[in-house]
Amino acid sequence: MPSSKQPQQQVNCVFHPGPIIVGAGPSGLAAAACLHSSGVPSLLLERADCIASLWQRRTYDRLKLHLPRQFCELPLLNFPNFFPKYPTKHQFLSYMEDYVRHFSIEPRFKQAVLEARYDALTGLWRVQTRDVLYVSRWLVVATGENAEPVIPEIHGLQRFQGPVLHTSAYRSGSQFSKQKVLVIGCGNSGMEVSLDLCRHLASPSIVVRNSVHILPREMWGVSTFSMAMVLLKWLPLKLVDKFLLVVANLTLGDTARLGLRRPKTGPIELKNATGKSPVLDVGALSLIKSGKIQVVEGVKEITENGAKFCDGQEREFDSIILATGYKSNVPTWLKGEDFFTKEGMPKTPFPHSWKGENGLYAVGFTRRGLLGTSSDAVKIAKDIADQWRKINKRYSAKEIKLGSEIFGKIGENI
Repeated sequence: MPSSKQPQQQVNCVFHPGPIIVGAGPSGLAAAACLHSSGVPSLLLERADCIASLWQRRTYDRLKLHLPRQFCELPLLNFPNFFPKYPTKHQFLSYMEDYVRHFSIEPRFKQAVLEARYDALTGLWRVQTRDVLYVSRWLVVATGENAEPVIPEIHGLQRFQGPVLHTSAYRSGSQFSKQKVLVIGCGNSGMEVSLDLCRHLASPSIVVRNSVHILPREMWGVSTFSMAMVLLKWLPLKLVDKFLLVVANLTLGDTARLGLRRPKTGPIELKNATGKSPVLDVGALSLIKSGKIQVVEGVKEITENGAKFCDGQEREFDSIILATGYKSNVPTWLKGEDFFTKEGMPKTPFPHSWKGENGLYAVGFTRRGLLGTSSDAVKIAKDIADQWRKINKRYSAKEIKLGSEIFGKIGENI
């Protein structure tokens, strides 16, 4: 009689003595570089087939860094001196490619993490991809705040007859030339896409659902962000916010007259509390003033040929672009942990959001851009490197290798 027992499926299990990093965007690369500099080997897993897939595959052509380059450098390697004050998307990508080469970072591509879970019995993290089970003492979550596009529920959107796309799929306004385009969302992406559409002879209307802070990108030739950072060293946050708003009103005028109401909370305070960045104007506001970009109120519903708005207006459009931002995807794959909220952000606020329990770390969730990413990466590398040195002092290289083999065998059976 044939045996009723089913043959066990062979598990490809890989134990890594250093930390496993999930995500090869700027956050993951920064963590890997800092660990490398501290003498700690890491294993970097990336679901795409390239580094920085968001930057490479889901950003528009005219994108530039919103802040001066000194605030956007990753740890331990400066931008080239010949880069402009605000590097382009392509320059930033070339910088990251150089970064990978400089620190000998070798991501494992096409390794989408299906589930990561801490095993209390062994004290190890089990990170499962489609074909490999990775095991380590440490797990660094580096998938970031912008892992997945946010697609809002808008009544009637499915019945619109024209193209509907998220800004993650937008490259250039050239394909929208002479079209009437509805842009839903008035953050930095919505404003820049509207500006780009105008430059390609389209007629954009931008939906302003909520209040928004608009600041000049520079004040008297100095980056607004740089000025704010200097002032915050000497003055209370609320006073700095008041200063920024006074200068913004003097240079940009009363934006409320254009349908762009300011929040009651100041721009920096709002950013720190909610992560909502102020819009740094690079030219869209002048086109709103001239009428080339129309400002419309919230959408009530989408029709076959356009939209009905909350103020009773109804207009026809050829295309709709969703500038509705991104979200974290951590809750879909990190299981059994309460370090992250259901929205995929650390529950502990900055500056203590980088470290959880049982060897769990998070980089790039500070809501403070690349500057926050760098801060996280440096702290994480130092913390893990301290543990790494203690392990190396306690055990010989031969014992560590033997332990790795034993842990790998354990991982196959848990």
